[in-house]
Amino acid sequence: MKAIVIGGGIIGLSSALYLRKSGWEVIVLDKGDFSDNCSYGNAGYICPSHFIPLATPGIVKQGFKWMWNSKSPFYVQPRLDRNLINWALKFMRSATKENVEKAAAPLRDIALLSQHEYEDWAKMPGFDFAYERKGLLEIFQTQEGADHAHHTMEKAHQLGLKDTVVLSKAELDKLEPQTRINALGALFFKCDAHCYPNKLMSDLIAYLQSSGVQLLSGNEVNGFESCSGRINKVVTSKGTLTADEIVMATGSWGRQTAKLLGINIPLMPGRGYSVTLQDSPYKINYPSVLVEGRVALTPMDGNKIRFGGTMEITSHKTPPRMNRVQGILDAVKRYYPEFDVPLPPKEKIWYGYRPCSADGLPYIGRVKKYSNLTIATGHAMLGLSLGAGTGKLVNEIVNHSALSMDVRPFTVERFS
Repeated sequence: MKAIVIGGGIIGLSSALYLRKSGWEVIVLDKGDFSDNCSYGNAGYICPSHFIPLATPGIVKQGFKWMWNSKSPFYVQPRLDRNLINWALKFMRSATKENVEKAAAPLRDIALLSQHEYEDWAKMPGFDFAYERKGLLEIFQTQEGADHAHHTMEKAHQLGLKDTVVLSKAELDKLEPQTRINALGALFFKCDAHCYPNKLMSDLIAYLQSSGVQLLSGNEVNGFESCSGRINKVVTSKGTLTADEIVMATGSWGRQTAKLLGINIPLMPGRGYSVTLQDSPYKINYPSVLVEGRVALTPMDGNKIRFGGTMEITSHKTPPRMNRVQGILDAVKRYYPEFDVPLPPKEKIWYGYRPCSADGLPYIGRVKKYSNLTIATGHAMLGLSLGAGTGKLVNEIVNHSALSMDVRPFTVERFS
């Protein structure tokens, strides 16, 4: 039995790993060369703590305010685009307290599943991706941030994440004695882990290749051929391929790929940026989220530190806005006054596009129209965090096996 996985990011490659382990012949198609996608430049978080979706009450109002700030962490590029308008209307309707409450448990469950799987990966021969389960700090500077931290801690406890605590400034300083931090305190999620995404991806690619998975680069999917509710052929820029099962994991291009099959998925690309200090003169012990600045910092792979952030809802064709990167570095300086990080040259700045669903939950599962198609996209900033768990679920769906968790909240056609 042969499966074609479309997409060479963490979701597609994870799906390929589990499918290969369960006995499938697997081909992975990617229009790039597998070496630079959104799975590489992220913060490396593997975080059950991130159970609050992007679509939250107040984010729309805040987004309108931030539209006039060229360095703001959240930005929607205004333009007359039917797909953007459709997505935005659904996003606004989803940004309610009720939907946030409903999203929390499934996001927790898939994150815990994924974390469990990554811990298994870390024990496999050939995998050495600097996995550390030591926790994550959400550092706040304002009373509003402190109030939010206490509320989030209570919610975490309700969800079973009992090892979540609010730290005073003195307790925060004990955890980070090597640098001065401007803050009132922090929310400490002891359940979280992190890794070095670049190593994770290179290890995963090497493992797949050694396991007999074909990785075909430079293969852009241009169309499909189907008959009687089954996809028979995948038409690429380099030829036509056949398979018994198709997995569509094309990230921020998911809407366009699905459209080739007449499937409508509300999805928009959200651009993010990161800067990595390869030999950092500054030291931090824990990954951290700067709450008011909406910036992530991660110590990685020895002496590296990565700074990342922004959610820029824009098209793939829009040139990168480097003032957004300056906004990230300015936020770091406000919290870590000893960190003097100049804006790097453009070639040293990473940016990529996260696939943003209309409600903050990923799309994972079958569709009505085709019996041999599984879609997995829409993970937004959580692609790497949820990657291994998603791959395991995709394999279970394809094999009609018992599912590791309830995937109904991730139904692909939930907006239809």
